[in-house]
Order: sequence, then C-alpha cells, then structure tokens
Amino acid sequence: MMAMRPRMQQKKNDVLSKWSVDDAIDQYGIERWGAGLFTANSKGNVCLAANGDSPEIDLKALIDEIQLRGLELPVLLRFTDILRQRMGILHKAFDAAIKENNFQGEYRGVFPIKVNQHRHLLEDLVTIGKDYHFGLEAGSKPELLIALAHHCDPESLIVCNGFKDCDYVETALEALKLGIKIFLVVEKPAELEMILHSAKKLNVEPMIGIRMKLASRGRGMWESSGGDRSKFGLFCSELLDAIQLLKRKRMLKCLQLLHFHVGSQITDIQRIKTTLREACSIFIEVNRLGAEIKYLDVGGGLAVDYDGSHTNYASSANYTEREYAADVIYHIAMACQDAKIPHPTVITESGRFLAAYHSVLVVEALGTGSPANNLDVPKLSKKSPELLQRIAETYTTLSPKNFQEAYHDAIEARREALMLFNLRHMSLEDRAKIETYFWLICQKVYQMSSKLDYCPDDLDGLEATLSTFYYCNFSVFQSVPDHWAIKQLFPITPLHRLDEKPRIEAILADITCDSDGVIDRFVDLKDVNDTLKLHPLKQGEPYYIGIFLVGAYQEILGDLHNLFGDTTVVHVSSTPQGYMIDKTLTGETVMDVLDYVQFGRTDFLAQVRNRVEEALRQGNISLDESASFLRKIEMGLDDYTYLDSTHFRSQTHVCR
Repeated sequence: MMAMRPRMQQKKNDVLSKWSVDDAIDQYGIERWGAGLFTANSKGNVCLAANGDSPEIDLKALIDEIQLRGLELPVLLRFTDILRQRMGILHKAFDAAIKENNFQGEYRGVFPIKVNQHRHLLEDLVTIGKDYHFGLEAGSKPELLIALAHHCDPESLIVCNGFKDCDYVETALEALKLGIKIFLVVEKPAELEMILHSAKKLNVEPMIGIRMKLASRGRGMWESSGGDRSKFGLFCSELLDAIQLLKRKRMLKCLQLLHFHVGSQITDIQRIKTTLREACSIFIEVNRLGAEIKYLDVGGGLAVDYDGSHTNYASSANYTEREYAADVIYHIAMACQDAKIPHPTVITESGRFLAAYHSVLVVEALGTGSPANNLDVPKLSKKSPELLQRIAETYTTLSPKNFQEAYHDAIEARREALMLFNLRHMSLEDRAKIETYFWLICQKVYQMSSKLDYCPDDLDGLEATLSTFYYCNFSVFQSVPDHWAIKQLFPITPLHRLDEKPRIEAILADITCDSDGVIDRFVDLKDVNDTLKLHPLKQGEPYYIGIFLVGAYQEILGDLHNLFGDTTVVHVSSTPQGYMIDKTLTGETVMDVLDYVQFGRTDFLAQVRNRVEEALRQGNISLDESASFLRKIEMGLDDYTYLDSTHFRSQTHVCR
C-alpha cells in the first residue's frame, strides 16, 4: 500500500474559514520567533511591539517614509531599542541566577566583534553597555584595534582570542598601561612563550587566559568548534605544561582566566550542562595547582530561536536565556563550594543572542514566475500525435478517484515526449502542448490532494514543484549568506496585507545570476517548509517582505556576487511619539564595488571614452548619441547596485 504522510499545515475546509490578522500572526509564527519584539496591527502591517512608553512602530509606514526620504530598497533596519532590550534581558537573567545561587562572583558580558563589526552597531553596544560594564572580544588584529578605539569604561573587559603574532600581543600588552583590563587568551602552546617574551620586553605584567580544549561538544551546525578536533585550545597535557612554564618564570599569578567555547548556536541545554561540568572540573584542578583563576569565560553558544519551535533543532533552542544563566551560575557555584575556592567572575560571549534580533532586511518583490501560471488548455486537431491526444484525455478524465494514476500517466507522457523530441520525431509545438497539459494536470492533482487529511508520498514534492518564484530586489549572497552556505533558517513574512489571506505557495529568488540565489526553506512550527504563503502582487503597488533576525554574522559574511554591494542601513529608535531615524548609511554604489575589484573611476571612464571615440570614427554612433551614452555611464557609476523598483510596479511581471 502507498505510504501516506500527514499534511500538517492543511486545514479541512479552510476556504470557508474567515481570515484575520491573528491567523496571519499564527501562519508566519510571529509570536513564536518574535520573542515579544514583533507583532501585527489591525491594518495588517507587521510592527515592532510597544515597549514601555514607546508605541509600536509600523514597519510598512516606516519603509514608506524611508522611501520618501529618497532611499531605495533593499534596506536593512537596525533597531537600537532591541539591542538595549536584549542586553537588559541577558543581564537580568544572570543577576537572577547570581542571587538565587548566592554566587559571590560577578557577571561580565563581552560582545564578539566578529558577529558584526559595523562601527555604528558597536558604538550603540558600547553606549548601552556602560550600565553593565559590558566589554568586547577581539579575534584578530583589526578587531583588537576596533576594541581599543571603542573602549571607554575602565570596568569593562577586552578578551583577545584568535591566532596572534608579536604585533597583536604587544599592542594588547601596551593597552594595559592605559588602564584597560585586557586578557590575552592562549589558543596554542607557542603563544604563551611569545606573550611572556613580549611582556618582559615591554616591562608589563600580562593578564593571561588559556583556552581549554574540552572533550565535550555542543550540538548544532557549529558543534565542530568543540571536541578533540576543535581548531583552538590546549589539551590537558598542554595546559599542565603551560602552568609549569609559568611557575618556572614565577608568573603563575598572571594566569587569571580560563576560557572555553564549544560552538555557536548550541541548541540543546544538556550539551551546555555537560560542557560546564567538564570545564568546572578543570577550573578546580588549575586552582589546586596554584593558579588563582579570577575569571571563567564560558564563551558563546547561547542560541537564538529562529523558528520559534523551542526545540533542539538546528535553528532553535530548547531552553531560555534564564535557564542558560541559571545553569552556568549553578554549576560554577556548586563546583567552587565543593572545592572551597573563591567564586570567579563569569564572562559570556553571547553575540548572536544580542545582535540577531535587532536587524530586519526589507526587500521588495519585483515580479513572479511559475511553470503553471495562467495556462490555457491547448487546442488539438485530428492530426495531433497520439501521445498528445492521450495526455489530453488524461486531463479531461482526471477526478478525485483517479488523480494519483493520472499524475503517474502525465509524468510518463512528458518523459516520452522528451525522448521523441530528442529523436526529432516530435515538433516543438507539440512538445509545448504536452508540457502545458502536464502542468495543468499537476495543478488539478495538487488541488485534489490538498483536501485530503493524508497525502501520498509521491505527491509530497508537488507543492514545491508548482510554487511561484517571487523575484525580489536583493542578493542572498550579500544579505543572508548563511541561508546559501548552511541552509540557516530565517523568519520571513510580508510586512503588510496580513489582513488578507495569502494563497500563493512561493519561493524567494534574488536578482543575482546564480541558481543558488534563492530562499527555499521557511520557518514552520512542526517542520521546515519548502514554500512560503504570499499574496498576489497588485499592479502599481509595492509588496514588501521582511527577513528577520539577520543582525548576527550576515552583514559581515556577505559577499559581492555579481557586484551587488552593501544595502542601505537605517538606524531607528523608539520615542514616546513613535520613532526617530537616528542615522542613515547609504548603500554602496556601482563605483564603490568597482573599486573593490581595482577599477578606478578615472581609468574606467577613460577606457569607455576611448571605446566611444573608436565607434565615432567608424561612424557607428553619432556625436549626440556618444555624449548621451557617456553621461549615462558616468551617472550609472553613482547608482545603487540594486534595481530601481519603481517602474516594475507599473507592470504585471508574471512569467510563465
């Protein structure tokens, strides 16, 4: 018997149900993944939820205003208030855990600069973090310089991770003379000798940390960051050698921090608990060997629930920040109590948790395309090939009783038509008619099967096959590279028209010349969907789609595929009256991205002008035409790298 799979998202007789904004909130999971930050209003527009004295911010109205200011889509929205709220939530969780466990140490957070190196974001974080003595983590020389430039609180920390050379080490050591609490974390055994040598040279007492290579591993897409094959950290034997070296140099007191990191986005709290037990055991043993460790850095890994399922799935988390903080503090407190040693200051590097929510990428759909859009039933004649007549009869006789058999017959007919065409026994016109019948049959079969409680396995992919491409004005590679690289899930929803029922199964396609430039995995409570329900485009009206939780890693990992550059960025903060646009950062121009690939403006224009002069000499272009062309080229260099969407709205772009 044919295996059957439950059609989880299908509701019987849903065509009879009345659609509401609440239905849309549930359809797109806004309350599940939104963490209380996002909702939708009675107009059907997605909003940043009200916070304290500040009212909700209508994202559709905000985008309309941004465009009135002369800024084009795509636009990345950064909400400063979300950064403030996330940092407050994190510290509140640790404060509660410290109080509950009578923990005698302190909590200090640091933001890993690699998560998002953009200056205005870091400035906001440092300003917000002053109340919490929040610091920064650097993983390279450039990031160290950024950290030093932004450091302004003598109580906050800078943690230096990553591979190091003498310049890196000496820069950090000299920063100690400025009164900055800066730790050099030893990632490889040879780094310790370098630090000690440079410290003696500069006559400064270093603040040394050591990264432990734990046997425990996290869970998720980044679990290889932990375990024996992890890239960084010292094995137990290497840790013992480092302690002995520091003893011989009489510098054991400089070892003040132990650090571990088992991966970003750790989805399962049990993995965190296992890791903490191992780390605490090493922490106790290092103290027993004479090192008075004052700081324990538990690294990153605090997960973001991208899909809102609250599970240990790769894009979710089966715990909250409160549970995370409680487990971290509890395990360290109990270990210190048993060993009768002082409680350390606990450091976390929860960059994803802080930054992911604060950014929303807004793109506009320019047009749509589907293999089954607007198809007319082909006309046949008595001379039509037998195969064409057969598939036409399959379509005519298709019913709820035989739809599965009809689907199989249509697949076979299409396959046979291709074979005949390749052997030149069928015309292009007849092949096109057979393909049209094939798609018409697929449509009817899907409509019939979608009304069933259970769907046959061989029809399971039909929904995605018939889905409509929504061509959107953005680059997956530039703005959401983790979807392309590792199939990371991001919450996606239309920003308006949520009071209308969406009926089109869609896949998002970007404007790059690459078949990988699509988003074809979408958040769903019970599974990962291959399609996203969207509304039909209306001629003359924009259709805005929001891609949420893109504030961590996406901006800095983005690449220049097809030379689509950074998008325009708008910083927004809430006010008692609504909102205020704090700053706008115009997206990269054509000339900006040409500079990256060594095309200088002057030389570039000279080359074009020489080509135009040659065409003039050959009489292929008039003087007026040459002047117009050169003006267009020069003006084009200052254009946004993305498309001008205004003229698309006046047309109906539905491609068959």
